[in-house]
Amino acid sequence: MRLRKDNAALQPPMGWNSWDCFAAGVTEKQLLDNAAGLAQLKSCGWEYVVCDIQWSEPLAASEKNQGVVYRKFAPLTLDAWGRQIPAPNRFPSSADGKGFAPIADKVHAMGLKFGIHIMRGIPRQAVHERLPIFGTNATADEAARPDSICCWNGDMYGVDPASAAGQAYYDSIFQLYADWGVDFVKVDDICHEHLYVDDPYGAAEVEMIRRAIDKVGRPMCLSLSPGPAVIEKAWHLEHYANMWRITDDFWDDWKLLLDMFDRCELWQGHGKPGCWPDCDMLPLGKIGTGFGQPRKTNFTHAEQRTLMTLWCIFRSPLIMGGDLTQLDDWTRSLLTNEKILAAQQTGREPEQMERDEKHAVWTSLTQEGGRYLALFNLDNKTQTVSVSLSDLEFAVHSAEDLWGDTPATLSGSCIQAELPAHGAGMYLLQK
Repeated sequence: MRLRKDNAALQPPMGWNSWDCFAAGVTEKQLLDNAAGLAQLKSCGWEYVVCDIQWSEPLAASEKNQGVVYRKFAPLTLDAWGRQIPAPNRFPSSADGKGFAPIADKVHAMGLKFGIHIMRGIPRQAVHERLPIFGTNATADEAARPDSICCWNGDMYGVDPASAAGQAYYDSIFQLYADWGVDFVKVDDICHEHLYVDDPYGAAEVEMIRRAIDKVGRPMCLSLSPGPAVIEKAWHLEHYANMWRITDDFWDDWKLLLDMFDRCELWQGHGKPGCWPDCDMLPLGKIGTGFGQPRKTNFTHAEQRTLMTLWCIFRSPLIMGGDLTQLDDWTRSLLTNEKILAAQQTGREPEQMERDEKHAVWTSLTQEGGRYLALFNLDNKTQTVSVSLSDLEFAVHSAEDLWGDTPATLSGSCIQAELPAHGAGMYLLQK
């Protein structure tokens, strides 16, 4: 068993990621403007600002491309050792070899932490040019597996785990990230159960990445994408990663939210300090700008409550996807309800008690000996959702309504609440 050398993600991470807003085309200004928005929420626990995919691609932010289209064989901005650096036309402060350090410094000055997205592997461009690997006599082609290419983004070759050059390359990029002041790295194309027949979960590259992080000695939260992660590899994920996606990209569609109950049921019991099953980002508020379809989330208010309630009772990481520069009062209320967020940050032993086509019930324990109770109406109409007090195995004296407008009542042998279609209530039970 690997002994962790850092204290990253002892509680499920909370932050913001640029993908849902800006796709592959986020700019320095957009990143820092949203960092400033997140700083206004940091008292509630929000702390990570994460720049998502293709930040080294100069043309990803072009008006014609609209940010989301991955261009085949796009020229990436690389340093002399084949490591991606931010495209200066999109991130002007990265000029003259500064990389993401100036942005990380500004994010840190706000009291926040800074993260980036990378694809598994080594740039094909570096391999074809046989660029040297920093600190070695090896070249990029000695590190690569040309037969291992992501099926939706062709920027990278996989790294050969049998090659010393491969580990040296990963060591070199994570040393660069440490030098920049990176606190969070989201690694993509590495843990999807359906992508690769021969290796659906890239265990060897996950281990190489973890060794590289441990070697540099800077705590970095390691996030793996996309999902669904392979449940049979839960033990490995818990040893080597801090969070891993249990779903493919999650968007504002009730069917996807309903499906998340299946995924949370499957992964319950696997979250613990330092490693968390991840339900993916929160597509709330204003999203879709980089996809050419800027819009408010399609989720109803009730569905947004259900999303936040499930993510928090399950203790998923909370990574906001909406544009924080256009945060409306309703969305802000979801992100700043400290009583709901407390379940995500400090709850213990979350478990699903009941579920059928019309309702679900989850509970977890509080640090003080109380119990959180989440009631979900999965039906298309308003209904009363109840749970037996005997099933709770908890002598309930009171039930505090944590959302504030969906009160529960103690009625004989059960606790119940009337909930809107696709809605949820969350309660703090005291003896």
